[in-house]
Amino acid sequence: MFRIGMVACAVAALALADGFTFTIGNPVASQDFVAKNAAFVFRTEGCADPTKSQINGTAEGLVKGVRRSMALKVVALSKPGVYAVNQNWPPEGAWVVNLKGMCDGANAGALVPIGPRGFLRESSKFFPRPATDAEIETSLKALTQGGNQ
Repeated sequence: MFRIGMVACAVAALALADGFTFTIGNPVASQDFVAKNAAFVFRTEGCADPTKSQINGTAEGLVKGVRRSMALKVVALSKPGVYAVNQNWPPEGAWVVNLKGMCDGANAGALVPIGPRGFLRESSKFFPRPATDAEIETSLKALTQGGNQ
């Protein structure tokens, strides 16, 4: 019994060693009716108590050559540590969702590019800190060069 407890503690320590981060997915992945019309959902990982995490985000865009930034309402879903991002940015232009989070002193960040058919999982970037302005600009530039406006 003692050995099983030690193994469980070791596995938990390894999981937390990966740090605080985000995982993104389709709204249906949340299995929460509130998220059915969301642009995407995400969950926090590496936070011992997900109810204590602090999450916010902005939509960073380039519309007709003009840089725009909009605060997002990140909606906590019924399962602790799972959130929905609803689209409140206009459909025209290139947009990147900039997520920021903090839990127990650890930080996490993510840039989630939005294409014409929704979020682009393969182009998303995850950080152990908030994204920098330069990283946001690079993501927007990649979207506009790729023709995903």
